[in-house]
Amino acid sequence: MAEYLASIFGTEKDKVNCSFYFKIGACRHGDRCSRIHNKPTFSQTCLLQNLYVNPQNSAKSADGSHLVANVSDEEMQEHYDNFFEDVFVECEDKYGEIEEMNVCDNLGDHLVGNVYIKFRREEDAERAAKDLNNRWFGGRPVYSELSPVTDFREACCRQYEMGECTRSGFCNFMHLKPISRELRRYLYSRRRGRSRSRSRSPRRGGGGGGGGGIGGGRDRSRDRRRSRSRDRKNDRNDNGRKGRY
Repeated sequence: MAEYLASIFGTEKDKVNCSFYFKIGACRHGDRCSRIHNKPTFSQTCLLQNLYVNPQNSAKSADGSHLVANVSDEEMQEHYDNFFEDVFVECEDKYGEIEEMNVCDNLGDHLVGNVYIKFRREEDAERAAKDLNNRWFGGRPVYSELSPVTDFREACCRQYEMGECTRSGFCNFMHLKPISRELRRYLYSRRRGRSRSRSRSPRRGGGGGGGGGIGGGRDRSRDRRRSRSRDRKNDRNDNGRKGRY
């Protein structure tokens, strides 16, 4: 009997525990759910609830049409990349190495703007979850908690990844918003540089500093964007040379 219960735990056959909370760390029924939401006491993943505010989603009229005019896809991607970079860099610098960070592009209240940060070490995620509850972002308080999600392949909508999801943003599985290739390259090259410097000098412990805002380092952010701007120019030059016969 115990083996059977263990085999169905967190699946749709489990009539006691909520399978959606187990898979995606959120449930559309919230506290009204008839099944148990087993909140983890330790995990590698920290959830920042509804943190990312997509201007395209927040500026809609009652009929669902966009109020944002003359905003290009490139500008929207830049807005998102800046948000992702600020959160990723500050959390990795302050709490510890991040294995992956994902942001939901869903529209349902329980998923919209959710940021999942999976740290390499559980103790780093625990420290981040506690400290970030004392922080602010964009004039709003941050709500953070440990999440049961550690395998995002199980949490993501496969139909969305293939461009075939019929539920659009109201799907109950994660629709993850991608970052640009140049930002991905920058973050991972930065990580390699950190690893080299860490091997040469002792690691500094993460500080406390509760009550502050996320992403407040303007000079650091400006330097990073200059670096990414140089990468863009190099990419354009390389593409131009490769494109000529």
